Amino acid sequence: MAEKIFIGVAWPYVNGDLHLGHIAGCYLPSDIFARFHRLRGNEVLMVSGSDQHGTPIAVKAEQEGKSPAEIADFYHERFLKTWAQLGISFDLYTRTGTENHARVTHAIFLNLLQKGYIQRATMASPYCPACQRFLPDRFVRGTCPRCHSPDARGDQCDRCQSLLDPTDLMDWRCGLCGSKPMLRQTEHFFLQLHQFNERLKEWVLRQSEPAHWRAFVRNETLGTLQEGLRPRAITRDLTWGVSIPIEGFEDKRIYVWFEAVIGYLSAAIEWAQRSGDAERWQHWWCDPNTKSYYFIGKDNIPFHTLIWPAMLMGINDAPAPLYASPLNLPYDVPANQHLTIEQQKFSKRRNWAIYVPDFLSRYDPDPLRYFLSVNMPETADTDFSWSEFVRRNNTELVGTYGNAVNRTLSLVSQNFQGRVPPPSVWGELDHQILAKIDEARAAAENALAACRFREGLRAAMGLAQELNVYLDYKAPWQQAKTDREGCATTLYTALQVIANLRVLFAPFLPFSSQRLGDLLGLPPLQSGDWRHITLPVGQQLQKPEILFKKLDEDIVEKELARLGALTTQATTQKEEERVSEPIPAAPTIKYDDFVKLDLRTAKVLSVDKVAGADRLYTLIIDLGSERRQIVAGVAQQFPPEDLLGKTIVVVANLEPRKVRGVESNGMLLAAVADDVPVGIITVDRDVPPGAQVR
Repeated sequence: MAEKIFIGVAWPYVNGDLHLGHIAGCYLPSDIFARFHRLRGNEVLMVSGSDQHGTPIAVKAEQEGKSPAEIADFYHERFLKTWAQLGISFDLYTRTGTENHARVTHAIFLNLLQKGYIQRATMASPYCPACQRFLPDRFVRGTCPRCHSPDARGDQCDRCQSLLDPTDLMDWRCGLCGSKPMLRQTEHFFLQLHQFNERLKEWVLRQSEPAHWRAFVRNETLGTLQEGLRPRAITRDLTWGVSIPIEGFEDKRIYVWFEAVIGYLSAAIEWAQRSGDAERWQHWWCDPNTKSYYFIGKDNIPFHTLIWPAMLMGINDAPAPLYASPLNLPYDVPANQHLTIEQQKFSKRRNWAIYVPDFLSRYDPDPLRYFLSVNMPETADTDFSWSEFVRRNNTELVGTYGNAVNRTLSLVSQNFQGRVPPPSVWGELDHQILAKIDEARAAAENALAACRFREGLRAAMGLAQELNVYLDYKAPWQQAKTDREGCATTLYTALQVIANLRVLFAPFLPFSSQRLGDLLGLPPLQSGDWRHITLPVGQQLQKPEILFKKLDEDIVEKELARLGALTTQATTQKEEERVSEPIPAAPTIKYDDFVKLDLRTAKVLSVDKVAGADRLYTLIIDLGSERRQIVAGVAQQFPPEDLLGKTIVVVANLEPRKVRGVESNGMLLAAVADDVPVGIITVDRDVPPGAQVR
């Protein structure tokens, strides 16, 4: 029986072109998954859209002197073009600015309000006197109270992924002008997340026990629940976004993090309306047998494993469920980790990024899809390097898969008039390679169904490697001279493997798979074609063509120079901006305030990673009079040996805080550049632990 698979993909902000990190994070894996399930004959609905109401769009509009709508329209069209060029096969890619999305958002808001899951309250909101405006959460920057990242946003810390409110931040500042905001009272609506804490915990445990949730997704979610959810404001003092359907709040808007996740439902409803069957969306949302997958980057985990499920629980609740049948909660949230570029983190500020439209202006899409698939950051950060991109293209796509296809088709063209030759007597090697087809398909199927895309691709490429070994041993170019029947058997067998490789590679490499199908005289792949394919004897093949282009080695140097030039240009521009508009220094403090800080030397006795948090270390330190445990967000920049045995400087009188469920009793001091730790403050001579630092 066919499965029903709903695929929701993260909604990107329309404030700039998509880069490779976006594609590797969620858009390529979701497309591979959708294509695979369609080939298996399953019913698939994959939706997403442009998030045009996020604060980044408002920031971009202010920078360019345009309206947010103009920015949203421009980049939405560029996104549509990118999806087509890259082969991302959405059933619907829409946007949050539609009347349908506003209508669904209003319905959910009012339903949760009626049940008491949304409540009104007065809050102190950041207000910048210099800018003369209330600041959205993302416009506020400061030090994270949990991991002490110095440039956390007012809604979330990118380093430890903690959900925050602006008032949680220490040393906060306006993200626009650098001034210190003040607090002003304003009335807003709050989602009562704490009411769902225990229900969510039970649900997460049920969902993740079969091990179809990735470990770091499960651990991060349970860690947040262990700390306890709290009410969270879902409206803001904005004029750009979805309106609040309550009289008296005309100058406020529903905040983007609340309404963007509703887009998965509103997009399905829009898709159904466009299909001519307005109720068709319930086929995926109300059937409990449907499996709903949400493909996102790891920064968005809490919104999809906590907030969106809580909202769905709320609207499903009696006595007034919003819809006639309960809506499905997520089955899996296969979040990916980050992709770096040449061992450095993506940075729009420094323009350290490779943007997809620029990439596709010089290279074909399938080699990019291949590299990002074989190097996908499923459980840990991975890196894109130009040298590795060229190597994998030339040795694997061209040298392995492309080579097996090209020499087989060329030999058939030269020796059998381009028709599938009739086999005669099969030997043991022929039977073995044919048996490997089904073995590879089973391995790929198991991996792809479990969202293990790298493993699925390895199964396909492994079969291509086996085919090359088979051809090298059988040497049909020699058989053609001395054993025509044996040559026919070899090439017939190789063609069967190639026809099936086309299917196995299709979710990953749709363009070359379509081209290979044309060369083999096969119709386009359809639903249910994830099966053993047999080319009939006598089938006419097309004239052989090369599937993949070999890349010159010198493009590595050229692309690195291009990347460096763009980064230098962006850095120079930022330096000029800092000269013309210097960020104000932090306000002066009194000496009495300074001496409240108890800075001490401490010797690092042990360094351990925090489970499920790739940026965090747990350090055991010797303060002379006692040993303590602190948590530090420096794991990605410094290996344990850079810290172990060193005498560092710590703030010794901070109140204890839990970071990802681990108690921290102090904070180490580090130098930071571009929001990244670049040096640990150490002592340059032999000083006993516990010495005061002034």
